[in-house]
Amino acid sequence: MVSHRLHCGSGLRQSKTILRWTKRVTLPLARIFYTRSAGTWTNAKVWPRPCVLSGTVGAQPVRLGIANRTRRLVTKAFQIFGLGLAGLWPSVSAGITDATNIPARTLVVLGDSLGAGYGVEPGEAWPALVQSNILRADLPVVVVNASVSGDTTAGGLRRLNWQLNRPIHILLIELGGNDGLRGLPPENTRSNLVAIITRTRAKNPQVEVVLAGMKMPPSMSADYAEKFGAVFPRVAEEMHATFIPGFLAGVWGVPELNQADQIHPTPEGHALVASNVWNVLEPRLRMK
Repeated sequence: MVSHRLHCGSGLRQSKTILRWTKRVTLPLARIFYTRSAGTWTNAKVWPRPCVLSGTVGAQPVRLGIANRTRRLVTKAFQIFGLGLAGLWPSVSAGITDATNIPARTLVVLGDSLGAGYGVEPGEAWPALVQSNILRADLPVVVVNASVSGDTTAGGLRRLNWQLNRPIHILLIELGGNDGLRGLPPENTRSNLVAIITRTRAKNPQVEVVLAGMKMPPSMSADYAEKFGAVFPRVAEEMHATFIPGFLAGVWGVPELNQADQIHPTPEGHALVASNVWNVLEPRLRMK
C-alpha cells in the first residue's frame, strides 16, 4: 500500500538523482499507466512551497525534498511508482518515519466528465480538491479518481471489475448525467446504480457508498427530468448509501461557473462542487 503526506517549509534538500530519474523514466511510464490505473494526481499548486513529500510503501517510510518546479512531477511519479523509488534509493528513507502510522483508506470516485475534470487541469477538478481537503484535515484517505469522460452508469458497471482489483473503503458514485442527456430510461439508470453498489459490496462488505444526485438541463422535458432526478435519492435510500443531494448546488445554471457548453464547470465551479461534496463526505470520513 502506498500512502503519502506533504510537509511544507522544512527546507530539506532534494535528491537530484531521483528527480533526474523521475523526469527521464518515470513520467513517460506514468503517462502510459495513468489511464490503465485510473489513478488521480493531486494538484501541487495548492501546496505552499517549498514542500517535502513523505509517505509509506507498505511499512517502508519514504521522504523526498521537492523543489518548486519539480514537486508536481515527483508527486505524480511517487503515487504510481513509490515502491520503485524506495527500492532504488533506500538511503532516502533511512531513519525517517511517517507522520502517522495509520494505513490509508481508499476513496474511489467512479465518475464521468464532471469527475474527470473535462476542460480544466486535473488538479482543478473536484476530486483533486477533495483530496486536498483530506490532506488539510489530516485524514488517512487517498482519492483514486476513476472517472471517464462520456461514461454512463452502464459504462461504469462494465469497468467496475477493474477497480475491484484494489480494496475500496469508500466508493463515491458520480454517474448518470450522460444517461439523462442521452434520454436513457431512468429505470435503466436505477438498475445500473444498484448493480454497481451490490457488486462493490460483494467484494468489499464494509465499503461506505456515497451517491451524488444528478439533474437534467431545462432542454429535457419536465416529466423526464422529474423521473430522472428521483432515481438518485431512491437508490440511496434503497441501498443505504450516503446521498449528496446538492452535488451541483450553486453551479448548475450559473453561466459564469460553467464552460461554454453550460454543462461542465469552470475551475471556480469545481471548487464549489468540491465544497458540496466535502460538506457531506467529511463527517463520514471522521466517523471511521
